[in-house]
Amino acid sequence: MNPPDIRVEKGHAEPEEVAAITAILLARAATAPAASPARRGRPKAGWRRLEREPGFRAPHSWHG
Repeated sequence: MNPPDIRVEKGHAEPEEVAAITAILLARAATAPAASPARRGRPKAGWRRLEREPGFRAPHSWHG
């Protein structure tokens, strides 16, 4: 007998539950990723490195 491809790490799963999650994972893997819309704006990350920020920000200000 071959070892199972999916293993329950904690708790107990009935064979039907393992089969259901396997079917869901296989269905998700088989679908093609949705075409992402054309991105506008900057292609880089929207966050900034703290060491490159000015030293002080007023506590009531918010920068995103």
